[in-house]
Amino acid sequence: MSTAEVYDNIVIGAGIQGSFTAYHLVKKKQKTLLLEQFALPHTRGSSHGQTRIIRKTYDQDFYTHMMDECYKLWAQLEREASVKLYRQTGLLVMGPENSKSYCSYKSTLEKNKIPMVVLTPENFNQHITNVILADGDGAFVDTTAGVLYADRALKVVQGQFQKLGGVIKDHEKVIDIKTGQIVTVSTFAGVYQAKGLVITAGPWTNKLLAHIDLHLPLEVVKINVCYWKEKIPDSYNVKKCFPCFILTEGEEAKDHIYGLPSNEYPGLMKICYHNGSKTDPDQRDMQTGRADVDILRRYIARCFKGLIPEPSLVENCMYTFTPDHHFVLDRHPGYGNIVIGAGFSGHGFKFGPVIGKLLCELSLGEVPSYDLSPFRVSRFQSKILSSL
Repeated sequence: MSTAEVYDNIVIGAGIQGSFTAYHLVKKKQKTLLLEQFALPHTRGSSHGQTRIIRKTYDQDFYTHMMDECYKLWAQLEREASVKLYRQTGLLVMGPENSKSYCSYKSTLEKNKIPMVVLTPENFNQHITNVILADGDGAFVDTTAGVLYADRALKVVQGQFQKLGGVIKDHEKVIDIKTGQIVTVSTFAGVYQAKGLVITAGPWTNKLLAHIDLHLPLEVVKINVCYWKEKIPDSYNVKKCFPCFILTEGEEAKDHIYGLPSNEYPGLMKICYHNGSKTDPDQRDMQTGRADVDILRRYIARCFKGLIPEPSLVENCMYTFTPDHHFVLDRHPGYGNIVIGAGFSGHGFKFGPVIGKLLCELSLGEVPSYDLSPFRVSRFQSKILSSL
């Protein structure tokens, strides 16, 4: 079948970035279609799961600056929908005191005057119970940080998009994209046209970009999302104000370990390694690597004595890494009415409201609210395989 109407914009991919992009577009009175290949809600991509960390702790100022507005936009969405999406817990950051990664996190918060509490080995256990601070490690708490209720947030932003007149069509996998002043997008179920196209397809980004002469240096990995049982109930509970945490074990984010207090599964704390096994998104379940789980077992046995060092539950997620772990927020280098949001590298969910705003601005030809030079496609020029 073919649709006669031409949309102002089509957004491909109804994860958090695509859903916020569509939401911002429809708020600008754009007739917008949001396409999703799977039936909603689903657990096949990168935006599912009940919780994510929200934080201003970064080693780059531009992320910390963007997060200022993100907090405001998340709060605005809470008010619009009358739904609680965020719980403040603080973020405990630990790591070798003189390491580049730990020092840059701390320095960025200090420079930007983000409320924080610096802990010492002497007073650490007065503030943080049931955690052992390793010898030589420093620690501080970003007190503004907390937990985002991810599944709830995704559902809410999609609901607000539809409430404002937006159209979602799920279970429609895109099989072809034809460029032009009017872009034509074909799925198994229909053919749709629009003046502008935004691609926010997560791990499937390069499979879609193949239709429009572009390949980005993106690496898709399967993450084992592990939950660890408390030996004594409520030892690490969100209601007891136990914080989220990041352990900066190595100099790259891929080496970090992160955790969230027990919340979605009573008595289970979520602790994960920020890396996984390379995979094809359509073959995710065939990837069975568990080297990350072994790393976590050893860490928990050493530093979280109140947890059983064997995961009680393991779920799956996918990250799409760029070489520098920064996002891709840009127009297609050959087609100005096609915008790409990709490579969120396992830390993009919390930025959803601002990323959606920026992709909306790019799609409408507006001046972006932030300097997008760190996110340009051109930074990968030597790695892009393009037939343009």
